Amino acid sequence: MTDLTTRLLDRTRASACTITPLESDRMTTPARPPADPRRDLAALRQEIESVDARIVQLIAERTALAHRIGEVKRAAGQPMLDPAREAAVVRRAGLLARDAGVAQEDVREIFWHLIGLSRRAQEGKS
Repeated sequence: MTDLTTRLLDRTRASACTITPLESDRMTTPARPPADPRRDLAALRQEIESVDARIVQLIAERTALAHRIGEVKRAAGQPMLDPAREAAVVRRAGLLARDAGVAQEDVREIFWHLIGLSRRAQEGKS
């Protein structure tokens, strides 16, 4: 070997990373399937149901706030509809969706539905 080759090999060896036992175990241990996939599925579905309940609670909270906004608008003599504000809310929801890694168009569509619900609440219809 030449002197240059020896020096390059020495540098490579000196900078080589060592594998910790934990990493070593991950590389040699095959992935094991869950003990009982049906139990895992049921647990995940239960978590989704919990999330759904929180979503419904948040929709109820949003609707109550919209109802109060309608009362304030009536007292101030302001129009119930504010298309510019509605569009801004939907745009902001799309940006939040993007940042969260969720499909923006789907979230914008959901927010248009929420705005419809809010309009009805402002008008005292829900």
